[in-house]
Amino acid sequence: METHPTYSALSGFLSKYARATAGAAYQTYNDLLLAQQWSALEVVDLPACGRCAFRGRRPGVAKDEVVVPCALSESLSMAWLGAAFAGLGGLGEIYLAIAAEDSSVVYYKLTAGIAKPAV
Repeated sequence: METHPTYSALSGFLSKYARATAGAAYQTYNDLLLAQQWSALEVVDLPACGRCAFRGRRPGVAKDEVVVPCALSESLSMAWLGAAFAGLGGLGEIYLAIAAEDSSVVYYKLTAGIAKPAV
């Protein structure tokens, strides 16, 4: 992992947090940057959640979006999700990236509070 070209962007955060969290972050960052081709991708520290998040833009989307990575094996709580929203400045929505050991990543859009489903 240390020899990969994208490692330098994450190295400070990967050593700061737990190994399982670091693996999910590394996997998600590379998926967003290389496969999904997000632009202006930056790393955001979320110490209350014990990890980092990513802010950037999907192709064809003008506004910044935020992705919070986690491992499939992690147990998350409503308090943890609340800390993620609070740590990101009270955004209305975030994407939760769930990374599996087989290198697949699934993204779920989460909104703060109760939101009416889109039709």
